[in-house]
Amino acid sequence: MGKRAAMNATLKTPLSRQSAKKLTFRDNFDLPLLLIVVCLFAIGLLMVYSASWQYARFQGYSEYGTVLRQFVIGILGMVAMFVITQIDYHRYRRWVVWGMLTIGVLLVAVLIFGQSTGTSPRRGLFNGSVQPSEFAKLMIIVYLSFWLDGKRESMNKLSFGLIPLMAIVGVTSGLILAQPDVSAAATTILLGGILFFIAGGKLSQILLVLGVTAVLGFLVVKMSTTASTRLADYWSGLQNPENASDHVKWSLEAIINGGVFGVGIGRSTTKFIGLPVASTDSIFAVIAEETGLLGAFVVLGLYVAFIWRGITIAYRAKDDLGKWLASGITIWIALEAAINTGVLVNLLPFAGNALPFISSGGSSLVTVFAGVGILFGIARQSKLDPATSERSTPHAVVDLRRGDRRRSVSRPLSPSSDR
Repeated sequence: MGKRAAMNATLKTPLSRQSAKKLTFRDNFDLPLLLIVVCLFAIGLLMVYSASWQYARFQGYSEYGTVLRQFVIGILGMVAMFVITQIDYHRYRRWVVWGMLTIGVLLVAVLIFGQSTGTSPRRGLFNGSVQPSEFAKLMIIVYLSFWLDGKRESMNKLSFGLIPLMAIVGVTSGLILAQPDVSAAATTILLGGILFFIAGGKLSQILLVLGVTAVLGFLVVKMSTTASTRLADYWSGLQNPENASDHVKWSLEAIINGGVFGVGIGRSTTKFIGLPVASTDSIFAVIAEETGLLGAFVVLGLYVAFIWRGITIAYRAKDDLGKWLASGITIWIALEAAINTGVLVNLLPFAGNALPFISSGGSSLVTVFAGVGILFGIARQSKLDPATSERSTPHAVVDLRRGDRRRSVSRPLSPSSDR
């Protein structure tokens, strides 16, 4: 009887009640990350209106049409984000295979039923309003995180680890490349390689992946006129900015016009006379022209802050699965922002990656909000676990990688839980 009473007393300790309690609405979210995301979305609404109103009026549409569509889609994305936050990310395991198959079906449907609009290739369904390649980027992170978590012991074996992983990423990126969407396919391959590295893949196998990717990239450049043209324009622009593509030249002119403090919101001229797709691919150039280098660095600073919060959530995750999911989503959104801004100043070959939370586009906006919802969910689960809720902010990114399936920084043991 004495032992049973002691066990009952142990089960009713404050820590046990703390792990079972419900969090308040405020504690359900990482407030710094929520503030960062809301700021980026608000900036996006302002700049989408500034970049689109005249073109919409010229086409005979309402000048508020594009920004209202962005606002409605953003609200729907936020609702989805709040719902996803409440879900324990371990429960995704039963759905990841079906989710990956659904993405594959949608990508095949684009090849069969997708229609080209003007000069744009067939990359979407329903008149281009839904782009499965955007969904595929997040899905590949979620699927590979669970796949790698289940392949811990055989991950570094070629036949059970690397080769199946390359097949998963290769089929997905191949379907995207067939649209053709070179930039989305390259992003998917990068995300697969980064996740394999974070999960503790051997350096020799990572080098093998890099070698295979380089060969495939060379073949793509040789076979695809789009890829070869973009690479040639990029190389010419590095040698002399005057020989860069028209897109880059208009972007550089917008940045130069903006100077330090900008010409003022709504007063950009390049968006009217030559800057292509000002509300989507080129929106950062509009920001730089209208708000100057000051405004551009504020936007970049928000993305840096996003990376900080994402790494913090990954570090505090209660298990490796949460660590990989959080770090993969953080790197993906940071990569999208880096590619979008780097292209406009000719630091990278041209790519059609959207600027997260800011560029006009429904599929991209909903997907990044869903990714943030998963980040919030991981942070929420860490708060529910008393063993992990008091961890400090990370001092190095190295802890994101499990070298040889062991953490480089020791972590306190957490009590096992049934999920």
